[in-house]
Amino acid sequence: MSSLPKQRFTEEEYLAFERASSEKHELIDGEIVAMTGASERHNLIMASTLGSLLGQSRKKPCKVYPSDMRVRISRRQYAYPDITVVCGASVLADDDYHDTLLNPTLIIEVLSPSTEGYDRGDKFTLYRTIPSLQEYVLIAQNRIQIERFVRQPDGQWLLADIKSLDSSLELNSIGCTLLAGDVYEQVSFENVVDDET
Repeated sequence: MSSLPKQRFTEEEYLAFERASSEKHELIDGEIVAMTGASERHNLIMASTLGSLLGQSRKKPCKVYPSDMRVRISRRQYAYPDITVVCGASVLADDDYHDTLLNPTLIIEVLSPSTEGYDRGDKFTLYRTIPSLQEYVLIAQNRIQIERFVRQPDGQWLLADIKSLDSSLELNSIGCTLLAGDVYEQVSFENVVDDET
């Protein structure tokens, strides 16, 4: 991600800028940050995961959104998660654009070396402030590892992870299962470069 010259934008300024732009930008603490492209491995993992969840969500009251659905975290924070799922009615920020989601049930991020620290740290801290969010999933792209964080009744988040292709994680908030073999189906880990995005 790269940011525009240092300047703080209001929520209204950001949305006007974003809706007029041909590229995607997140709003991070009032700063507009451009989203960069992703590697082949990142895209394959995202597509496989999206396809798996779409297939499992048929005939369920859940909607699976790809990375073009913006999520409002607060007036100073907007993000484009790799995958967002809502079970029940989707709540959108406005009646005109239908492009900003307010009530994600599950958010999935595919980790990149350039964003992993943010996805695990500050971004996860921000996501946890969304009352509807029940599960947060991080998928590594340079190794086999899927981590699932589940909100507990006391507000704590419980971690479970898998590290082999024959393992799976239950996503109880949406009634689906992530099979590592499906997520990483077409991904090769030969010649992994640590600085891929």
